[in-house]
Amino acid sequence: MSYRVFNVLFICTANSARSIMAEAILNQLGAGRYRAYSAGSQPAGRVNPYAVELLQRNRFRTDSLRSKNWEEFAQPDAPAMDFVLTVCDNAAGEVCPVWPGQPMSAHWGVPDPAAAQGTEEEKQRAFSDAFITLNRRITIFLALPFDKLDKLSLQSELHRIGTEKD
Repeated sequence: MSYRVFNVLFICTANSARSIMAEAILNQLGAGRYRAYSAGSQPAGRVNPYAVELLQRNRFRTDSLRSKNWEEFAQPDAPAMDFVLTVCDNAAGEVCPVWPGQPMSAHWGVPDPAAAQGTEEEKQRAFSDAFITLNRRITIFLALPFDKLDKLSLQSELHRIGTEKD
């Protein structure tokens, strides 16, 4: 039986933590049905070490993760995206890029763990909270009955996932 592989782009501002974690989670949990990518409007140029440590501790692959500009995915030779999900947190005053084209899109705002202040434990907790939120949302996304949903219903479900209380 053949099946379609869906391309998903996660976007946040710095592409150092939230979108990186989402990329790693979906690539592993999607089990080959999904190919996740991540990018930022103002990439930090490096993956946050707290994100790397958390992903590795939870047995997610990190070897191919890198911080990159979202314009990389607007190039003619870039993979065509089926879904573009922004994970930046508007409440923190961040500006989320608008993705051109026809992919389904939704905003799944998550507070930026890289902005966390305080003790080492408080910073790790911020990353853990973001990871848990993204993991839960991606798990719900993977359970959607894509073959039974029309485009409007699917768009509604994507929006619902991003607005549910964590």
